[in-house]
Amino acid sequence: MTSPRLATYAVSGLQRYGAVVDDGIVDLSSRFGQDYPTLREAIAAGALMRLAEEGARYRPHHALDAVTLLPPIPQPEKIICIGVNYPDRNAEYKDGSDAPKYPSMFMRTPRSFVGHNAPLVRPRASQQLDYEGELAIVIGKAGRHIAESAALDHIAAITLCNEGTIRDWVRHAKFNVTQGKNFDSTGSLGPWLVPYGEEAQIADIRLWTRVNGETRQDDRTSRLIFGFRYLVNYISTFTTLVPGDVIVTGTPTGAGARFDPPRYLKPGDIVEVEASGVGLLRNGVIDEVL
Repeated sequence: MTSPRLATYAVSGLQRYGAVVDDGIVDLSSRFGQDYPTLREAIAAGALMRLAEEGARYRPHHALDAVTLLPPIPQPEKIICIGVNYPDRNAEYKDGSDAPKYPSMFMRTPRSFVGHNAPLVRPRASQQLDYEGELAIVIGKAGRHIAESAALDHIAAITLCNEGTIRDWVRHAKFNVTQGKNFDSTGSLGPWLVPYGEEAQIADIRLWTRVNGETRQDDRTSRLIFGFRYLVNYISTFTTLVPGDVIVTGTPTGAGARFDPPRYLKPGDIVEVEASGVGLLRNGVIDEVL
């Protein structure tokens, strides 16, 4: 049985949201837009499952290939990304270090992401555009100092991320990676939200990334160094998590930079991030044109 799915999309120049049913989208904006202008407000109201159930009652209004899928949450307040969160990723650094005591993290801007089937943009400043397939959790209930025992109650949905990185620009400074993580249109989010229901849904998701059909990354969320409960607890210690915030939970081993020689993305490549029970996020690659 296919999990309920909710998407933000554009059609005829308008941004809307709806339920993904079979190979189409049931427009829900026309019915619920006054209460929930976007999926961000629906998340805050705890209404994702209600919307999914309502959408399942109707035939699609649009074919999927007739709309443009956008990042599911318009303008989230925070996109927090976790680094080095799979055991083999720590080993990739070949520095003999033990597993980290605390998670590495950084922030990304909404402008650095595109949606499903939109091209990733290799910037003029660098040819080192890399892929990082990741699972992302979406916060549904605000909180600060959230206990691990209550952490999953604050999750509204899951989605996928290609946390694209400009590798030489993450090394420009001594202590941060912000520059290389925030070039416009270098990553993607989507293709939709899958409402969260219970811990078993996220405990052991298989996540894999393909480039031009070749599997480059393949791991499971059961192997995360810092699990979902811990991340919500830890992050909420220093910042208030609010509905619509996105936590991108880390990428498995196998990014292009770790090959010898490195295998960076180039125009014409197709990157697919897929996760069991979630879906498939696909993007091509183009060069920046100014």
